Amino acid sequence: MNGISNKRILPAGLYALTSELHSQGRSNIEVAREILACGVTILQYREKSKKIRQMYEECQVLRTMTQQYGALFIINDHLDLALAVGADGVHIGQDDLPLSKVREIVGPNLLIGVSTHSPDQAKAAVSGGADYIGVGPLFATKTKIDVCQPVGLDYLEYIVKNLTIPFVAIGGIKENNLAEVIKAGARTVALVTEIVGDPDIAGKIKRLQRIMETH
Repeated sequence: MNGISNKRILPAGLYALTSELHSQGRSNIEVAREILACGVTILQYREKSKKIRQMYEECQVLRTMTQQYGALFIINDHLDLALAVGADGVHIGQDDLPLSKVREIVGPNLLIGVSTHSPDQAKAAVSGGADYIGVGPLFATKTKIDVCQPVGLDYLEYIVKNLTIPFVAIGGIKENNLAEVIKAGARTVALVTEIVGDPDIAGKIKRLQRIMETH
């Protein structure tokens, strides 16, 4: 079955992304298993340099794992992969296929997330029918090569005050600045290297969750 019968809403909490390049020699499967065991309810598969067959095989395993843990499984960029493995959603950037075409391809039941870096982009995503938006990069990040300049907390605060669409704060978020992001109004927060690059993933996630619960 492609997609899900009842579209889910982006939940609050940690939004984890894969990045095998930054995972200290561990595979995406190993890292994802640790992440999901800690109660993280959103996992995005994001790989830029692997062969499509390898990504498909990984995503098959991750789809099963996320179902076992009741977590959302979102695939970055690759609509074909999302449909092939029955993911819960896809996440697209400003330079990917237009939102309207993505919806036409994946149908009504998959979540579509759109990365935004400005109020105009956010409003366009809302009017185009996105299910949630990415808000960032809030801080400088080296995870992506082609990333734009940091948009800062001002953009996050604009979204909180002016739009009602679910959103995930992303970009350069670490344990030492997470409290700022929560205080600015974020309820769903994406971290990449801060999680996958830590030798003690479970310990890191527990500390991050504690910050989110207490701010």
